[in-house]
Amino acid sequence: MLWTPGQILKTRPYRIDTILGMGGFGMTYKATHLQLKHQVVLKTPNLSLQNDPEYANFVRRFIREGQILAKFCQNAHPGIVRISDLFEEKSLHCLVMDLVVGQSLFHAVQQQGRLPDTEAVAIIRQIGEALSDVHQAGIVHRDAHPGNIMLRPNGQAVLIDFGLASELMPSIISSRHPHNPAFAPWEQHIEGSGKPTVDIYALAASLYYAVTGKVPTASLNRHFRNEALKPAKDFGVKDWVNLAIEKGMASAPQHRPQSMKEWLNYLREPIPSTVAGVSVQLKSARGVDYTHLRDLLAAEKWEAADGKTLKVMLKAARREKEGYFNRESIENFPCDDLRTIDQLWVKCSQGRFGFSVQKKIWLEVGGKVDYDTECKLGDRVGWRKEGQWLEYSNLTFNNKQAPTGHLPAAGGARRSLGWGGWCGGGSLASRASLASRAVSCNL
Repeated sequence: MLWTPGQILKTRPYRIDTILGMGGFGMTYKATHLQLKHQVVLKTPNLSLQNDPEYANFVRRFIREGQILAKFCQNAHPGIVRISDLFEEKSLHCLVMDLVVGQSLFHAVQQQGRLPDTEAVAIIRQIGEALSDVHQAGIVHRDAHPGNIMLRPNGQAVLIDFGLASELMPSIISSRHPHNPAFAPWEQHIEGSGKPTVDIYALAASLYYAVTGKVPTASLNRHFRNEALKPAKDFGVKDWVNLAIEKGMASAPQHRPQSMKEWLNYLREPIPSTVAGVSVQLKSARGVDYTHLRDLLAAEKWEAADGKTLKVMLKAARREKEGYFNRESIENFPCDDLRTIDQLWVKCSQGRFGFSVQKKIWLEVGGKVDYDTECKLGDRVGWRKEGQWLEYSNLTFNNKQAPTGHLPAAGGARRSLGWGGWCGGGSLASRASLASRAVSCNL
């Protein structure tokens, strides 16, 4: 029997609010914790399959989903749905997951039409980075289609539904391989493959859907009937995005990139060799010249650019003599200058670095101008490790290795008064304050 709206569970203090959906072997419900008054998602095996001879395998797979997600809970990944409990209610196993407020990528495209290339790539990159961590843990998701990619209002993409996830090690091939046919490669249909190239195909197909608004040609038809996939570039998609899709959706799995990190390298917009290719208007409300900063960033000289960022910001804030910022100078920092610096960092790092990137993360960790939130921001962007702020010399000045939002750090390590070069005179001009200014400047 399905749980019904209004039903109160016996094992845990949850009230069923509504049925969210029914998948291949799972049911999902939105529920409210009666004591804490917050909403969650409850997931159970599909009771309609109880008479299926493989039901016991389905239940074991369901429990494994909880175990898989539990691996990522201690160091919660923003792109992976968090699980908080696993229990039994009248012999029915139930997973408790965070309720991801927002809409799926599938519904976003259904409502808005195809997305701009840069917006779609930003979403897929977030999921790709999450899957890269999943793969390193020895797990393949096997169902990373647009319906399982949730979009929070703040722009964070979250991968849900690990019900099909399988260990990378070879296992007995079941006759059942539930999946979304339009986004699964042919070898998953035929062999039940659990290799990382399955997720690469699914994510590339999801990108195709996002930038074209069209469901891709089924891989079985492409592979066995020679049906063509209409190129994404025919819809006006940029060449480098089209190339990433073609690489990821290659029919033969050996012709796809063999790791998610390798495929993600195709999702970086090429920077022209000439600095003129960095098309950012170098506006300044204080007459600051940003051409040198632009040249350093275009050449990917990240550490030198970080030091230069501090110098031009001090000039824009008219704090060159003091050599540091106070809270007032951050709260009144000219928006034109902040936007110019941010756009240069975002453009040259392919969206990985910049004040607007840090602002998004700051909002995700609480959006408050206080030390606790600043610590959370530092943990997320890699300025802190094991509860300690890193020295500036230990930061990572590499676009491929540094965490998202790691730069600009603007020339200083965290000290007792805050970031060196940012703070002085006993006044804390924190990175949280700068993130707040990025909000008011609408970065």
